[in-house]
Amino acid sequence: MPSGYTFVIADDHPLFRGALREALAGIGNVAAIHEAGDFESAKALVVANEDVDLVLLDLSMPGASGLSGLISLRGIHPAVPMMVVSAHDDPVTIRRALDLGASGFISKSASMEEIRNAVQSVLAGDIAAPVGIDLGVERDPEISDLIKRLQALTPQQTRVLGMLAEGLLNKQIAYELGVSEATIKAHVSAILQKLGVDSRTQAVIQLSKIGSDPLQPAN
Repeated sequence: MPSGYTFVIADDHPLFRGALREALAGIGNVAAIHEAGDFESAKALVVANEDVDLVLLDLSMPGASGLSGLISLRGIHPAVPMMVVSAHDDPVTIRRALDLGASGFISKSASMEEIRNAVQSVLAGDIAAPVGIDLGVERDPEISDLIKRLQALTPQQTRVLGMLAEGLLNKQIAYELGVSEATIKAHVSAILQKLGVDSRTQAVIQLSKIGSDPLQPAN
């Protein structure tokens, strides 16, 4: 067992991955830093490394649809702290990321010291948000209701919803999760009930509302 921290950096920009790596290395006591340039690779790293201490996730990389990427990864390892990293650091995006389970938010304009401080804060069990930004409250009642419904999903239901959004069939999800197709059907039924929708397609549409454009408040 490694004695230091294990990190996953998920960002499609090599230069920014390098900057994050440098910031993390400066914390000390680092056992491993894994990097992914797209969402599929990030997901594979999170699945393969159960000893991950922290995931730093870019909202806007290939294969991820905004905050839905965060939701999917949290379904895989709900106990692993995840920090959202984004150039879009408006209060709406930050607040929604934290409401959906992120342990922190790092703006891509943050200094190396700010990144290190935020990471150390999360590793200590705290929530880290950019200083000096009033996050306010959710003003869109539809999104507020949707976030509450998503919060009601179990980790396995969250993971299944993420796989539905990827277009996987029940039998494919069952195979990937190592459970029966009947179990997946039960999960899907529970997901539809909790989201208040009648079909898989509607469930995916609901997820896309929180994920497709985290940069702007919904109209």
